[in-house]
Amino acid sequence: MGRSIRAILFNMDEEQTSSLRAILLSIDGLHIVAEVDDSAMLAPAMSQFACDLLVVHLDPSPESVILFAGQVLSERPDVAALAISECSEGSVILAALRAGLREYLTKPVQREELEAAIARSVQQTAGRIEPGHVIAVMSSVGGAGGTTVAVNLAVELAAMQAATDRPVALVDLDYRFGQVATMLDIQAQYGIADLCDTPEQLDPQLINKAMVKHATGVHVLAKPSQLAQTELITAAHCASVLTSLQDLYAYVVVDGPTRFDVGAKSVLDLAEFQIMVMQLLVPSVRNVQRILEELGANGFNLDRVHLVCNRFTKELGCLEKEHVESTLNREIYAALPDDWRTVSTAVNMGMPLAQSVPKSKIRQAYTEMAALIHAALGGNDEDAGGHEQIASRKGAGLFSKIFS
Repeated sequence: MGRSIRAILFNMDEEQTSSLRAILLSIDGLHIVAEVDDSAMLAPAMSQFACDLLVVHLDPSPESVILFAGQVLSERPDVAALAISECSEGSVILAALRAGLREYLTKPVQREELEAAIARSVQQTAGRIEPGHVIAVMSSVGGAGGTTVAVNLAVELAAMQAATDRPVALVDLDYRFGQVATMLDIQAQYGIADLCDTPEQLDPQLINKAMVKHATGVHVLAKPSQLAQTELITAAHCASVLTSLQDLYAYVVVDGPTRFDVGAKSVLDLAEFQIMVMQLLVPSVRNVQRILEELGANGFNLDRVHLVCNRFTKELGCLEKEHVESTLNREIYAALPDDWRTVSTAVNMGMPLAQSVPKSKIRQAYTEMAALIHAALGGNDEDAGGHEQIASRKGAGLFSKIFS
């Protein structure tokens, strides 16, 4: 579609949840920031979450849903809206359009038809600032190195954004034991819990106060300062914070989710690029397989999930890359070479690789991975001017040398 669209899905039919999510997330650039199944919660959700599009599933009671949806839309003319229903009666369609729903689609809905309707619906909001890209970094197993990947990826992306006015945010979603701040040797006075007290969209000044600006240019939102605060953070809070950060940052790199629960669903709905950090070990590969199966069964777009192999080595004892790809029926998107001593030293020093060992092969691998992701999300080479080496789209990079 050419731009990122943040959508709220209203649906009171639980049996349709997975299929609706699947077809919406099949649209390039579309992200679900909230799913609402209670009419009383729709207006608060539209007040709390930054969104461009409201998708309303009218069934099983089209007339009543149209009535309250129209009331909500009358207060938010800036939000595009479309309806999906089994009902094809002309009177119902006319009522929906009069209520402010710009498009009306009858089921079964085809992907191309939905994509065209969304594009038409959001034309009137095309002038607003393009929201930043959310990148979720998940670990397939404990100790896989997800936090290390998230931190160093954010630093490399920040170098690419150095010449722009939209920096990179790094968010720690391990509310209890997150180590993002520790790996960057920063002390955070505030954390994500301090942004979860308001039911409205977050004020930029409040966000700036909570973010810690690192010397590399990364803006860090740390874990809660107190364990007691972790119990107060809900999935809705997390989604609200991330959507607010999108308006201020070019990239929002998220260390997490750490568990595949309701909170994880809200993050994965929103994330445009999902990194699954794995190793060539049986427990890691089995977990990846289970996670992919679960995501697919719940209507998530698996094309947004990318496998990153950490501590890649061809030493005996590790699984073969080709066998792993065959088992998972997916290619490994990128590989980070095994350099435990260099990485562990950087972690203990509280420094990203770009600062501690800028000329190392492991740092080069992160640089190339960031460039690949930057290009995949629509970036350009001009933004990447802060790097000494950028992965070529055509030539052989470090990854191809590792895998050769």
